[in-house]
Amino acid sequence: MIFLKTDDEIELLRQSNLLVGKTLAEIAKVIKPGVTTKELDKVAEEFIRDNGAVPTFKGFPNPNGAPFPASICTSVNEQVVHGIPGDVVLKDGDIVSVDCGTYMNGFCGDSAYTFCVGEVAEDVRNLLKVTKEALYIGIQNAVQGKRLGDIGYAIQQHCESNSYGVVREFVGHGIGKDMHEDPQVPNYGKRGYGTLLKKGLCIAIEPMITLGNRQIVMEQDGWTVRTKDRKCAAHFEHTIAVGAAGADILSSFDFVEEVLGDKAI
Repeated sequence: MIFLKTDDEIELLRQSNLLVGKTLAEIAKVIKPGVTTKELDKVAEEFIRDNGAVPTFKGFPNPNGAPFPASICTSVNEQVVHGIPGDVVLKDGDIVSVDCGTYMNGFCGDSAYTFCVGEVAEDVRNLLKVTKEALYIGIQNAVQGKRLGDIGYAIQQHCESNSYGVVREFVGHGIGKDMHEDPQVPNYGKRGYGTLLKKGLCIAIEPMITLGNRQIVMEQDGWTVRTKDRKCAAHFEHTIAVGAAGADILSSFDFVEEVLGDKAI
């Protein structure tokens, strides 16, 4: 069932999502070669809790295994999504997608940003650039009267025209009082098909794009998803509210990019 949000509910969603953006900025301050992904997780959890929220990812149930053990997902290089923070030491040339969720005032926030660690190869930087562009192209299509397929089509066309793979098995989602609500929001599709977009629909749009082909595998931990060919993957995510004249982006990369400066993608 799809729940359209009132203006007041959208403002509560915005508060949770802006906290995610600020949390990602705290992570941006400490990402560098030599840092472990567990250290990033500690920074995130402390910041979220210090701001009166709880990390929605921690303890999130897995139907096939143990609940998620951390407050953020850290997916390094060929890992696409849901990487578990641990003793992995980031090194120069790595990329790491950091996906973060918060719960505050009864509503969820969800956003992701893929960071460069040190000096990253040009072809990988371009993957990040195109993936981020695809996110905003998708958002441009999140307008009342269009359909979900229009969002997916726009993302797919932009990425495939740059010869990148578009992951099919994992998709964006509705968001509100629960982190995952209806509808699912694929990063591929046909124009004019799928659920009709209405004012007040709040969704997380999150392209997951690969440097090689789109095949993925699940690691033995039951969470981490990586590319089958072990080529890099990028992931950017915003939570938005569909409007009559355009999408209202509830999350923000501004805090992150203020920290990164000219190193931002």
